[in-house]
Amino acid sequence: MARRSKQIAVIGSGFGGLATAVRLQARGYQVTLLEARDQLGGRAYVYRQDGFTFDGGPTVITAPFLIEEIFQAAGRRMEDYVKLVPVDPFYRIEFHDGRNFEYNGNEQETERRIGQFAPADLEGYRAMIRKARDIFQKGFVELADRPFLHFTDMLRIAPDLAKLQSYRTVSGFVGQYIKDPLLQRVFSFHPLLVGGNPFQTTSIYALIHTLEREWGVHYAMGGTGSIVQGLGRVFEELGGTIRLSTPAKRVLLESRRVIGVETAVGEQIPVEAVVSNADVANTYRKLIPSESRRKFTDSKLDGMRYSMSLFVLYFGTSRKYEDIRHHTIILSERYQELLEDIFVNKQLSEDFSLYLHRPSATDASMAPEGHDCFYALIPVPNQLSGIDWMKQTRPFRDRVVQLLEEKYLPGLSEHLATERVFTPLDFETTLDSYRGSGFSFEPVFSQSAWFRPHNASEDVEHLYFAGAGTHPGAGVPGVLSSAKIAERLICERLPA
Repeated sequence: MARRSKQIAVIGSGFGGLATAVRLQARGYQVTLLEARDQLGGRAYVYRQDGFTFDGGPTVITAPFLIEEIFQAAGRRMEDYVKLVPVDPFYRIEFHDGRNFEYNGNEQETERRIGQFAPADLEGYRAMIRKARDIFQKGFVELADRPFLHFTDMLRIAPDLAKLQSYRTVSGFVGQYIKDPLLQRVFSFHPLLVGGNPFQTTSIYALIHTLEREWGVHYAMGGTGSIVQGLGRVFEELGGTIRLSTPAKRVLLESRRVIGVETAVGEQIPVEAVVSNADVANTYRKLIPSESRRKFTDSKLDGMRYSMSLFVLYFGTSRKYEDIRHHTIILSERYQELLEDIFVNKQLSEDFSLYLHRPSATDASMAPEGHDCFYALIPVPNQLSGIDWMKQTRPFRDRVVQLLEEKYLPGLSEHLATERVFTPLDFETTLDSYRGSGFSFEPVFSQSAWFRPHNASEDVEHLYFAGAGTHPGAGVPGVLSSAKIAERLICERLPA
């Protein structure tokens, strides 16, 4: 008689949940994927309206080999499911004074542009890149997919972290080498892509620029949602079970050990392990009873620092804006002060910076013919701010449209074909993100590696985490690395 496969429940179908589900199903476990919403994706949910396709969340794809590895683990070829294409330039950064700076993976081209923009910083840039490569080698290549379950794991790498000056912030690291204030912003904004303030985030995150240079910035044809669809197809081909519109109500325990999951309608699913790709704080607060939590108590979770939130305006236009790049970063004149307002003061400022995404620059299928597809993503304070988004949504949306129309998208108001907004309130409710944070815990040193919630729960046996809130952190490469860790831990502790 064949031995029964061990049953695993994965809660949440973002990149972390999907990657873990595929990996475990391919390893011989029987995996049930529970998703609260009506389609797969989590943060990578797809909105379709009026002929436009809007990727809800991650749109910058770096380290594409991490996606390819998931398909390979399932015995599949990624190119049979997903088509990734390089984006060039990686970004255009627009400054308040009308100047801009673009860069890509071509080192000579980037140096030429630096020579034109701030020639005195060329040598400093070269020195910074050399140092950033050392950080990348240690922080990403060696440590990103390694669990930090014991304090000794942290002690072992402490000398390396000190040598790499991880006590510095990203802004402080860049400022050692680059003196032009605008060029400093070009090479220090990256922590914002994973929920961090460049003036507070550990300099380990300076590796993101090297990550981009190493493998490029990519786009999935059909949108990021095509990666989600591809992974979902593979999971079902392997025999995995997808349950949409099925929120988890609680994780069932016996002596602080996982024995099942109860859904919102009271169905109890017996399992031997749970992987939560849901928000870590709310997994503990809502799914694990307080008497079973010794470390992650409500007071402990309340005392942690959460990333900023986001205001996202998705919109389609009835004309094309051919001079707008695929990825544009528009920076306010107030850079550090604005970030202070968002992260520390938690107040909504009159000014703002934003990331403008135009996928139709690369992929015409995202919009009707002759139209353009966009989203404008603006960092704003999380829900600790007390901002009433029921009242502030329309005025803030109007300010965003006004800025874009005046400086970048002439005639925008008359050419708006469709739009929708997503606010911190939606992060808190629709995405069930504690305090409406856009990226879970803020990536400061005291909440990184061993100090971050572990990939294997410290409170509950056979509860594992994959996603932005666990090690190594937010961003597609971090989330996919967390899935590799979760797979390895389960295979070690609960062999199929």
